[in-house]
Amino acid sequence: MNTLTCFSLTVTDHVAHLVLNRPEALNTMHPTFWRELDEALAHLHQGGSGARALVISSTGKHFSAGMALETFGGAITMDDQSPEGRAAIFDLLTDMQATFTRIEQLRIPVIFAIHGGCIGGAVDMVTTGCVRYASQDAFFCIQEINIGMVADVGTLQRLPKLIPIGLVKELAYTGRRMDARRARECGLVNEVFDTHEATVEAALACAREIAAKPPVAIWGTKQAVHYARDHSVEDSLRQMGWLQGAIWSNAHVRESVVAMKQKRAAAFPDLAPLHRFSDAG
Repeated sequence: MNTLTCFSLTVTDHVAHLVLNRPEALNTMHPTFWRELDEALAHLHQGGSGARALVISSTGKHFSAGMALETFGGAITMDDQSPEGRAAIFDLLTDMQATFTRIEQLRIPVIFAIHGGCIGGAVDMVTTGCVRYASQDAFFCIQEINIGMVADVGTLQRLPKLIPIGLVKELAYTGRRMDARRARECGLVNEVFDTHEATVEAALACAREIAAKPPVAIWGTKQAVHYARDHSVEDSLRQMGWLQGAIWSNAHVRESVVAMKQKRAAAFPDLAPLHRFSDAG
């Protein structure tokens, strides 16, 4: 993986921590941001780092002020006057959507620690996570409507699966801010903490707790929950049968029980690294 300039990435005790680190730019999402995020997520997805959970946090005043206009080449200058130009808009958005979908489809759970403003594209981003913690100064804003756009990188598709549809419409139509307290009440965030530091520490603590479980069982649980979200109960139960049959481990169950009885940390293997075809041979 290339050196990151918009992020820092560390892995400690099986917990990866990806930090947005351009506070002087309010951690806006410009072309380098998208390229580096995609690379970092691909690196974690392939495995080999030993990471069993990922925390994503940020620096400075805001978690992220959202999309940088240069991502669109100056947004208002995008070519909407020809079919070729409109096709290019589609392809650009598809690429950005795919990067955020990488977070949702990561082999390990993702926990967001959010502070300050989570604005525009940042809302798209955090809706991909498994768990969201926020500091009391956090707020969420579907900013796109305020600049004459439709939110287009995942907010309108994922947020209705997290909070009531009427609230989604209110936020998306008005561009109002929703504070951390309200976000907690409606279920967008799991918990609210007094400070940014406490929020990050809580996220890391949750990640360490997850990392102590069998990674393949965590992987299977994430697969099952995501499948159930988008399918019927009957289909999801059938999928669960196939999934459990694929990953069941007597050894993992035995180790979990023995470790609890002996009051020690259990030992489990990491997920197997993925190898790209270009790495073979």
